[in-house]
Amino acid sequence: MDTHVTEDAGSGVGVLDKAAIVLGALEAGPATLAQLVQLTDLARPTAHRLAVALEHHRLVARDMQGRFVLGPRLGELAAAAGEDRLLAAAGPVLGALRDHTGESAQLYRRQGDHRVCVAAAERPIGLRDSVPLGATITMKAGSAAQILLAWEEPDRLHRGLHGARFTATMLSAVRRRGWAQSIGEREPGVGSVSAPVRGPNGRVVAALSVSGPLDRITRQPGRLHAAAVISSANHLTDVLRRASTEVLGE
Repeated sequence: MDTHVTEDAGSGVGVLDKAAIVLGALEAGPATLAQLVQLTDLARPTAHRLAVALEHHRLVARDMQGRFVLGPRLGELAAAAGEDRLLAAAGPVLGALRDHTGESAQLYRRQGDHRVCVAAAERPIGLRDSVPLGATITMKAGSAAQILLAWEEPDRLHRGLHGARFTATMLSAVRRRGWAQSIGEREPGVGSVSAPVRGPNGRVVAALSVSGPLDRITRQPGRLHAAAVISSANHLTDVLRRASTEVLGE
């Protein structure tokens, strides 16, 4: 590790420029304080002070040998940038899914003990299941709730099942087949089908759904629409993966 990271013309905010130099040095891999001083040409007290401050904000961390490494906050910020891409891409995908299935389409994210509709494409005419943008809905019922809970850690999954309209056995089936359906769980007379949207790390970050009246979507909505919903959800997963790659410069 002998590549120096030198300061360019700078932004005019010296401490920020020096912090950027420290982060740039760690891009090459783990570094001891002595190596960090060598890589950055910063004074030892300055390099140490900045690295510890960045560690406080989780932009820098330590490995098993105590060396400085890039911290988890950078990955979280990259994922957040990807989620912005997700919302930008969601509109056309939801519109195409609505047109293909003839039913309303929604994108949900989990927020604590609820799920929030962050994007939607409504069926323009006729009887439909209308979920307003920004609507906060229970995590205890519905196919989107099943998706957002099914791949959680065991203890969180167990807590989520308390009072739910679905069971652990049902969530096991969801994980096995990769999609969920509900029939009158959230609202009588309404059915839905959902599939997971995954972040670059493989975690489920959203649920993509179509929903409509049982008279039209039937009591086996998955048979009708699971393939289309999975395909659309996979497309959004690819959007997040590409966005992460661009942000991280890979």
